[in-house]
Amino acid sequence: MRMLRPMLAAAALLAAAMPMSAQAQTKVVIGKIISGNGLHIPSYVAMDRGFYKEEGLDARFVSLTGSALIKAGLTGNADFIPIPSGGAQAALLGAEIRYVVGQSLTSQWLIAVRPNVNKPEDLKGKVFGYGRVGSADYDEGAAVMRRAFKMDVGKDYKVISFQGEPEKIAALINGDIDAALISVAHAPKALNGGMKILVRTGDYIQRAGGTMWARKAYIDQNPDVVQRFIRAMAKGVTFYRDNKQGSIPVLREHLGIDNDKDAGIVWEQTRNSFGAELPPELFREIFESRVQDMIAAKQWTADKPVPDPEQFLLRAQLDATLKAMNYVNTKLDRPSN
Repeated sequence: MRMLRPMLAAAALLAAAMPMSAQAQTKVVIGKIISGNGLHIPSYVAMDRGFYKEEGLDARFVSLTGSALIKAGLTGNADFIPIPSGGAQAALLGAEIRYVVGQSLTSQWLIAVRPNVNKPEDLKGKVFGYGRVGSADYDEGAAVMRRAFKMDVGKDYKVISFQGEPEKIAALINGDIDAALISVAHAPKALNGGMKILVRTGDYIQRAGGTMWARKAYIDQNPDVVQRFIRAMAKGVTFYRDNKQGSIPVLREHLGIDNDKDAGIVWEQTRNSFGAELPPELFREIFESRVQDMIAAKQWTADKPVPDPEQFLLRAQLDATLKAMNYVNTKLDRPSN
């Protein structure tokens, strides 16, 4: 018995000294948009560079459409979901979810148009390609067209919703639509197809895109997993911010970029666009924007106040985790327009 105790103590010390990746891994399922999304790059980096594994997480992606991912998150078939706007609507309608960690901190969408379109006003009466209602590749295009150019969906232009960006770009090149809201990551494909970029949404608005959320029940049962997930995501942000060569293979793999040159261009344009932190004003914008669409859809009354979004965010846990790992917040330029 006396010999057994030192052996057990030594085993415990050895286990504590071992990296998380060498110990038992906790399985987690992370939502991923079909064909990838430029707003979700930190989650791809965390996967491919081994940061989930380093934190003791046996992570895998489940690739679905945005609406299907929301359903998977609400039903417990996926653990972490990068669809903040759809999550906000669910929360406002009573779903018990909590936001965990950020990804994109600025609007990264571009409005690509056919060669004969020279200014936003030329798009009156034309057909736009957006994502589904409630997704970032719908909301942010509609917001910029409304705020900056006084053009509303349905009234001033028509919209066709697409499941993925490759389908939008193909429709634009084929002449089926006149404009498409695409991410920076997919801009090379549009430009190589003879299209041109008319508007950068980041020149007009900043938005918290790809913010991860999970069911409150899952968070309550797995607080340590949530903390490790935050750490892995923060490592993904930092790696992408500082390491071009290591990020290029990730961009090519998950966003379908054809070559290193185009991937390098995407990295240059987006490297300082991500942050694990969630500035209060950007987080609140997720809910305020969602409420406007819900009012239009008669799912929210115009005189009903927007509840404090902070009740849906693990603010204390997020900030404490980032501080403990000496994470450095991203410095963003404010929109000029």
